Amino acid sequence: MYSEQCYKLGSNRSAIRELFEYGKQRAAIVGKENVYDFSLGNPTIPAPACVKEAIVELLETTSSMEVHGYTSAQGDAELREALAQYYNNTYGTKFHADNYYITCGAAASLCISFRALTESKEDEFIAIAPFFPEYRVFVEGNGAKLRVVKPDTENFQINMKELEEAINEHTKGVIINSPNNPSGVIYSKETIEKLAALLEAKSKELGRTIFLISDEPYREIAYDGVEVPYVTKYYANTIVCYSYSKSLSLPGERIGFVLVPDEVTDSRNVYYAMCGAARALGFVCAPSMFQKVLIKCLGQVGDINLYKTNRDILYKGLTELGFECVKPQGAFYMFVKAMGGDSAVFCEKAKALDLLLVAADGFGCPGYVRISYCVDKEMIERSMNAFKKLAEQYI
Repeated sequence: MYSEQCYKLGSNRSAIRELFEYGKQRAAIVGKENVYDFSLGNPTIPAPACVKEAIVELLETTSSMEVHGYTSAQGDAELREALAQYYNNTYGTKFHADNYYITCGAAASLCISFRALTESKEDEFIAIAPFFPEYRVFVEGNGAKLRVVKPDTENFQINMKELEEAINEHTKGVIINSPNNPSGVIYSKETIEKLAALLEAKSKELGRTIFLISDEPYREIAYDGVEVPYVTKYYANTIVCYSYSKSLSLPGERIGFVLVPDEVTDSRNVYYAMCGAARALGFVCAPSMFQKVLIKCLGQVGDINLYKTNRDILYKGLTELGFECVKPQGAFYMFVKAMGGDSAVFCEKAKALDLLLVAADGFGCPGYVRISYCVDKEMIERSMNAFKKLAEQYI
């Protein structure tokens, strides 16, 4: 009567969303100020002023049809040309408009990519733990399998030995996410160079192209001058999936892109496969008005110093209480070792104190929890007493 797979996905929220909904219920009972919800990665800094200015200008000076009508299926030509120029000027690349397909955010970009690159049900994509749990849904929902590489819990870079062992004749691609959700770590230039060398060697050995899918919604959210390497400059067969949800604080507007550089093997046909996948999935013509807003806002970013302040307050407070934390280099998540070793038990103890933390088992990294600090600074400060009570249960 219906798809059992889709029923399971629809009838069960993700653990993160479930916790977020629980937080709303608790807030109605005990008051919002008494619930410390660190569950969802929902940007809280204001969008840059250019976003409002662009919207107002468009609505006041442009015809309704032009603002709200369909664009070309792959996106507005002016935006795609502007993207190419911006990235070429910023990273020294040689992109052009027809390397870009405009999408409804990073989730759409990833689903399009997995659908376009999957040829058989035996095909595999490799995720490197810790990784965003929806990768499994996106990969399996588009007909392939997800293989997971164990985390490097010493540095949270890439465990190259594990990755090399995971690559096989069914490998279609490797997914990376840097700055990383959930660890906040940025893959170093050395890591990217080693990864590129490994993928080049394995592609040659196996006689097939292994794609690198770079999921980059947090690219601009980096602290302390840490470089986020632009991956296409290191590995030719890189597909970039990007979203403006985080850099422009527009998560509800669902706007992003897929980039297929000319350097990709058989790039034109890969790009057409992206177009076909988007058509099959119903992801043609991303929101028209926000395509036009992007033209006027390329290179702009919200005030990430607000996130950095939150990071510093949280890191200092937790480490002083005895928690073992990975200090984030980017994004807006802190990865914390669960006292007692069992992240599920740890999170339940936290929940009893109205501290809503996400167990990292679903991220492929048991024994850790994710704390999303894109929240009000005052909430972090209020939460410290609850964290103190949590720590006291273990010390």
